[in-house]
Amino acid sequence: MHDLSARSHPLRASLSAEMHVRRLPRFASPCRLLQVVTLLGDQAARESRAYVEDIATAHGHRIAPASRYAVLPVGGFTLVWEGHTEFASFTLIRQGSFGDPFDTAVFDGEAASILIGLPGEVIRATQIAVIRHAGGMPDRAALGEWFDPSALTVCNVAQGKARIASDFMLHGDGFGRLLVEDIALEGDETAQVVVRMQELGNYRNMALLGLPLAQQLTPEVTAIEQRLSALTHQVSERSTSDDALLDELTSVSAELARLVAATRYRMSATRAYAQLSMERLASLAVGAVRGFQTLADFTERRLAPAVRTCESFSARLEDLSQRTAWTSSLLRTRIDIALAKQNRDLLESMDRRVRLQLRLQQAVEGLSVVAISYYLVSLIGYLAYPAGAEAKPYIVAAAVPVVMLAVWVLARPLRRGLEE
Repeated sequence: MHDLSARSHPLRASLSAEMHVRRLPRFASPCRLLQVVTLLGDQAARESRAYVEDIATAHGHRIAPASRYAVLPVGGFTLVWEGHTEFASFTLIRQGSFGDPFDTAVFDGEAASILIGLPGEVIRATQIAVIRHAGGMPDRAALGEWFDPSALTVCNVAQGKARIASDFMLHGDGFGRLLVEDIALEGDETAQVVVRMQELGNYRNMALLGLPLAQQLTPEVTAIEQRLSALTHQVSERSTSDDALLDELTSVSAELARLVAATRYRMSATRAYAQLSMERLASLAVGAVRGFQTLADFTERRLAPAVRTCESFSARLEDLSQRTAWTSSLLRTRIDIALAKQNRDLLESMDRRVRLQLRLQQAVEGLSVVAISYYLVSLIGYLAYPAGAEAKPYIVAAAVPVVMLAVWVLARPLRRGLEE
């Protein structure tokens, strides 16, 4: 068969590999996991990869170039690293039985040193215990030793093949806690349940990052709304200076642009992470356990209001942007009308000046006819000297009307040509 590899798209291999990464390696109950999620900036993202590469090199492993996922056997546990756009997750997996499901001493030694050196700021840290025993999930009293009874959540997942318990709170060791009972999980299902639970929690926390920002900036948005309302009212009044209004509107637009630029990415990310959280929740196939709140109850009660707050904040900014554009349009219309009136007055003034100049020109032309006639008559008087002193006055007198008429007739076509 013909080999198609030579015709492959440059991204074909990476796209194929992407479909098989970001999953925990297979494990079975009993098992202990510990996951830490750190926020990344530009520098921290490079440091995160470099940190994992150093660990891999120290244990004789190698991470593929540009890879954002790695599974590294390290001592008696497995380290799973995932690099995301804004955060990275480090998961430690230790197979085998255990006593206290949330005793951090299980991850002492090299595991603890790896966790201490993690780059970035910790946004979520969770201890996970996967158990399987004939007695099922411990009763409410036993769970009360590990979780806050007032916030306890217990429900079935994976269509009843597993049951989870958690209070989704930080405990004294700085970790949250998740207990997973393996009822009838097979193959990769155990890892899938843990991955979906962790992704649900991680995406939920990332979605909630937008809430403090929205709450912090809400007073500024309210102040801008009030300023814009006052400006819109002033635009409708003729007593206000256009220059002052334009300066104030420019200031409001600049403040609004700053808020939009500072929050657009975070609010968009909140919507995306919230959508991912709800998808992971749906994929867990949650079922209720009598007497306890479910994972769906907890997620929807806490996540939905926060997301709606962020959506409301974004909608207010969008509305303000539209209203600012409308107010700017009204002000520009007002200024354009004022300029049109000024241009009309200027044209009327110029028209009056032209008419005055025309009248003055006509008066000057009349005087010019008189002046030219005077000089011509004077010349005729000089020419009449040979006729004698007695005949000269009669000659000059007779020449005056003839000369003036001739000058006026000759000047008339010239004036019409100039006017045209």
